[in-house]
Amino acid sequence: MAHTIIPKFHNDRGVDVIEIGVKEFECVGASAPFDHPHVYLDMGDDSEIICPYCSTVYRYKGSLGPEASNPADALYKEYVEG
Repeated sequence: MAHTIIPKFHNDRGVDVIEIGVKEFECVGASAPFDHPHVYLDMGDDSEIICPYCSTVYRYKGSLGPEASNPADALYKEYVEG
């Protein structure tokens, strides 16, 4: 069985719209400790979706890669110390 990594995006800047290159992803709100429950969102056939927790509008833009966004720093990167 193949595993797909689902990208996570956050809205630390507080922008109204984030353009992303995928239709399935997780929204974390802002970076911890200001995050909300990490929610899986799927646009399906639509080209945008609104996060039910933080009201960020995520808009699909096919020219972006799966780990790209506009603004560019909206991709959430988890760092593990150890």
